[in-house]
Amino acid sequence: MAVLNPGRAAPPAPAPRRVLLVARDEELDSLLALRRVAAHLTELEVTGPEGAPPDVALVCDDEAAAGRLLDRGVPVVHLRSGHSTDPGAVPGGALHRVHRPGWLPGPWPAPPDGVRTTGALAPARTARSRDRHGTLLLLSAHGTDTAEWEGFTSGPLRELAAEAVRRTGRCAVVCDRRTGAVRDALEGLPGVRVGRAADTDVDALHAGTALLLAAPVLGALALAQARRAPLVLLPPLGGAQRDLAGRVSRAVPLAVAEDPRDPSLWAAPPPGAPDPWSALDPAADDLRGAQRVARTLRQLSLAPL
Repeated sequence: MAVLNPGRAAPPAPAPRRVLLVARDEELDSLLALRRVAAHLTELEVTGPEGAPPDVALVCDDEAAAGRLLDRGVPVVHLRSGHSTDPGAVPGGALHRVHRPGWLPGPWPAPPDGVRTTGALAPARTARSRDRHGTLLLLSAHGTDTAEWEGFTSGPLRELAAEAVRRTGRCAVVCDRRTGAVRDALEGLPGVRVGRAADTDVDALHAGTALLLAAPVLGALALAQARRAPLVLLPPLGGAQRDLAGRVSRAVPLAVAEDPRDPSLWAAPPPGAPDPWSALDPAADDLRGAQRVARTLRQLSLAPL
């Protein structure tokens, strides 16, 4: 029989390892990627830039921030969150990951040594509310030409939001930058709410929304794919969005919102109809990209390179 020794205190629990999370606040993919990985880091203590020195850092897209942390001796996982055909610069000394669903058609340039793709960065919670209403309109102005963006916000955007309210009852518009221009373009439309991606839990908002209209960005694709939810792509703006939209069209039959008055954009799929994501080979990507990146961070916090 074991006998407790009341005179000997239990050893103190080890202090939790600390992680610093850095993303570009004005890039939708960067914010979504950071939040989805962070959801799998519950056993690590999140510290701020002014807090205690971190044991490890996740830096999404910000090469300069990654470099500063590496100079301080902090182990870094650098994650490129958005779509690009350019392998880009890899911060020396960081573990480099690139967000790329396995089903997305190539060809791709040869990655630099040490760069690994993640698969899709899916949300941790894939359940959706049974009582879903309204439309989520997800915009990204990152990498777009000013004139092209202004042409979209002053024309098709207002028509899309108005039609979304008419068809689905309400419309939440979330954008990563140039929010003021979006608010001005949608001023006076009833049933429309505009928010910044940096201030909005996009994944939670989508769970209660009937329809997703989104710019062709990786974060939106992973969100709809993981939840096997309907997705209508907005007309692509900028070179990266156009390239991604072209690749997606070769793999998944997604509608494009070219005419807001087209009733097929707003129609719910008939009961029992296959969703567009069923066209993908499920073995190509198991949607665990965020979990893989989180696992790398945990390992790096315990045993830095």
